[in-house]
Amino acid sequence: MKEPSDLAKALDIILKNSSLEPTNGSLRNGYATPPIVAYGEEASPEGEMHLRDYWQTIRKRLWLIIGLALIVSTIAALKQARQPDIYQARARVQVDTETYSPALGASRGGSYYVDNTYMDPEYFNTQVQIISSPTLLRRVAKTLDLEHNRTFLDSHVDNRSTWQSLMRMFGLGSNPKNSAVAENGALPDRGNQPLTTSGLSLEDPAEVERLAPYVDSLQGMLDVAQLKKTRLIDIRASHTDPGVAAKVVNAVADAFALWNIEVKTKTNTLAGTYLQKRIGELQSQIRNGEEQLVNYAQSHEILSLDASQNTVVERLAGLNKELLVAENGRSLAEAAYRASLAPGVTEANAETSDKQVAEFKTRLAELKQKRAQLALTDTEESPEVKDVNQQIAILEKQLDETRGSARKIITVSLDSNYRQALDREKTLRDSFNKQRAETVAQNQAAINYNILKQEIETNKGLLEGLMQRSKENDVTMAGTPNNIHVVDYAAVPKGPIGPRRMEAVFLALVLALVFGVALALFLEYLDDTIKSPGDIESGLRLPSLAIIPIAGRSAQRLLPITRALQRTNGNGSGPELLINSRGPTLQAEAYKHLRTSILLSTPGRSPKTLLVTSSVPAEGKTTTAVNTATVLAQTGAKVLLIDADMRRPRLHHVFGLSNNEGLSAILSSETSEAEILAKINRYLETDIYLLSSGAIPPNPAELLGSAQMKRLLDVAGETFAYIVIDSPPIASFTDGVLISLLVDGVILVVHGGKTSRQVVRRTRQILQEIGAKIIGVVLNKAEVRSSDYYYYHYDYKGYDSQPDDETTESKSSSIVAK
Repeated sequence: MKEPSDLAKALDIILKNSSLEPTNGSLRNGYATPPIVAYGEEASPEGEMHLRDYWQTIRKRLWLIIGLALIVSTIAALKQARQPDIYQARARVQVDTETYSPALGASRGGSYYVDNTYMDPEYFNTQVQIISSPTLLRRVAKTLDLEHNRTFLDSHVDNRSTWQSLMRMFGLGSNPKNSAVAENGALPDRGNQPLTTSGLSLEDPAEVERLAPYVDSLQGMLDVAQLKKTRLIDIRASHTDPGVAAKVVNAVADAFALWNIEVKTKTNTLAGTYLQKRIGELQSQIRNGEEQLVNYAQSHEILSLDASQNTVVERLAGLNKELLVAENGRSLAEAAYRASLAPGVTEANAETSDKQVAEFKTRLAELKQKRAQLALTDTEESPEVKDVNQQIAILEKQLDETRGSARKIITVSLDSNYRQALDREKTLRDSFNKQRAETVAQNQAAINYNILKQEIETNKGLLEGLMQRSKENDVTMAGTPNNIHVVDYAAVPKGPIGPRRMEAVFLALVLALVFGVALALFLEYLDDTIKSPGDIESGLRLPSLAIIPIAGRSAQRLLPITRALQRTNGNGSGPELLINSRGPTLQAEAYKHLRTSILLSTPGRSPKTLLVTSSVPAEGKTTTAVNTATVLAQTGAKVLLIDADMRRPRLHHVFGLSNNEGLSAILSSETSEAEILAKINRYLETDIYLLSSGAIPPNPAELLGSAQMKRLLDVAGETFAYIVIDSPPIASFTDGVLISLLVDGVILVVHGGKTSRQVVRRTRQILQEIGAKIIGVVLNKAEVRSSDYYYYHYDYKGYDSQPDDETTESKSSSIVAK
């Protein structure tokens, strides 16, 4: 057995001098370790969703998609197979342009006003609606006696078996003609004879209600449409019986043509009656109006209206014009007078309008010029200068007096003009109002007289037009044309037109596949569990140390035999110990890969003390701790396995040891180094040393966080090369959190396909917040045959088929987590 110090030195030499330097990826000697993504760093691009990720999701739930598609397509096939065949018959009618109706003029209320029907879509849409109207279809129902015909209403009955229907759907079965029309209850055969009717009349409400189901069925059968750029209308009827379809569509075409001629005939009759009635009314109104006109003229003494009416109106118009001129003159005079009242305006007007002021200003200017010339030679006391100054004073005084007189004259003149204009306007306005009252009084009788006379003339014009139309209507009644003709009668269809069964089944299959894929992706979106190393690296930003596959069926069958042999040999180990000497297994190789990842997890040296924990119970942390210690011991190093789960201890059951004294006893008392080592048991089969939990204490957290625990690890570290500690789950108890501060590294165990990402993220956050070093994550109980681990399983099987000269250790390195 190699000493621990030798192993540590060997690992140090390998890490420092060889090409096995840990990188953020795979190692150069072939050991595949996942990239380490620290907390807070960006996730690797490999964690992003790619098309292959969607394909893996679809592949994982492929049977769900296939099953859903098969169920839906089968249901659709059975439903379509039971659908009866649909036959369609077609008749064609021609709608020509109608002639102008002289009886009703250009009103579109008449049935045969069409001046431009070829280009009028409203007219053809009206005819299409008439064809499928309940009134017309009730005629067809009574003519074909649909009330007593079972073939018409039994349109969804198919007497074939399901197998025959399926064979028919795929074109492998016979398709016999429907002979229901030849049996009792078939529709009456009219040939191509037109329908007969008793004419348009009010329908009995009881009959309308009785025929309503048949009318609804006919409306569902019919499809009426106009052929583009033609005067043709196609009438199609679909039914499960070809004979019924043909007879119904022919009956509808004949009923439409007959209805059109009846409407026209009835319209002409009604028009003639209306015209005769209106002619009599107008003649009576004209006679009465003429009598009223004569009596009114006599009572109001109206002899002649034209001359007097023109004189009065002309005089009123002249007064109106004079009044407008007076109003304008008054407005101008008032504006001039108001402006003269403003300061400085009158003075300016006076100087410009009075010639004497201008002369005074001229003489004053000359005297001032003369004084200026005398001032150059004489003094102010000279007689000539005094004489000039005296003349200037006299002239200025005369100028001021003249200006005052001019201002007063101008103001008086403007005021006089304004008052004269105001008086003239008032006089003309009084004359205008008087003349207008006289005109209104004189013309009132004339206006009433003209109203009576105009009414009589209007009635005479209407009477003349109606008499002319009455004559034209009599001519039209002699031969009413029908602009609707049946062009093609329908023949019995030879083959069905539907339903399109294969298209419906294929559409159902496509929709089911699309829905299945969407459901698979949605279920994958809802799945928050960790299923692959990619989920660990991208979702948790922690390295994936190894994938521990779940024991297969063959291994599960061997577990009871293994446990029986162990009991026979006096070895009570439990099923958690998966490493044995019975040959390489997938689980054994996985734990060897875990050992490699642990030894190369940190640069410089491998971690000495390891804490194996999980987020929640039942994730396999105890199994992982036992087998991790076992594979480390297989390197020849002394390995101590400590059961620090003092709430639900398991290691003593796994190895069949007593749990009377153990970790709790050491931590709860002052124990010497010799006493500590004495409580450690050696398990010979796997050559590991075990320290059980001991009696369950009332305060496990206080004991594990005490200084005695640190002293225990220090003492054990001097003797053992590796110390593996099993602790309670982090999310449930604080025991593991306290221990994580005392060890070199923490290994998180997650249950593949069951553990939630959120729970593990919370565990990671707790450990990183206190400064614990997380080496990585072990994906435990992984189903390697799942699509998430397909490549892992493939690589192991492929490597296992290689020649036997390679060692087991190198074989374990081929297990690559993907």
